[in-house]
Amino acid sequence: MSGDTRKRLSILVLHGPNLNLLGQREPGIYGSVTLDEINYLLEQEGQMLEASVTALQSNHEGILVDRIHGALGHHDGILINAGAYTHTSVAIRDAIAAVALPTVEVHLSNIYQREAFRHHSFIAPVVVGQISGFGANSYRLGLQALVLTLRKSIGN
Repeated sequence: MSGDTRKRLSILVLHGPNLNLLGQREPGIYGSVTLDEINYLLEQEGQMLEASVTALQSNHEGILVDRIHGALGHHDGILINAGAYTHTSVAIRDAIAAVALPTVEVHLSNIYQREAFRHHSFIAPVVVGQISGFGANSYRLGLQALVLTLRKSIGN
């Protein structure tokens, strides 16, 4: 299909706590790529996929919950790296379930190769899928998977 007949999708990207420190925070685990670089990567990938990307980073659980709620009627899907909230936040899990927008969970590191407390995700049961362990490419792969899922559901 040509770009003229395909609906331009709108994707909300949420980055959780401490991700604003990417590039300087534990580079052995999270790499040297900054959050601004990841957001730029997502904007570029979004253009190729005919999707608009709106990104927000917050260290505050309630702000993330509010943005998930606010996605209704404004975005077609959500790409989320909830950071440590992945393992602790029933509120974020419930917000994703409540809005029922297709959501993909991403992580820079492979959470299953890390500390035992990171092996459980409250978010995983309410998302389309989870991608972890590929560094900044986890975001790119997550965006591709989300757009593919959305296009399949709307038939374009």
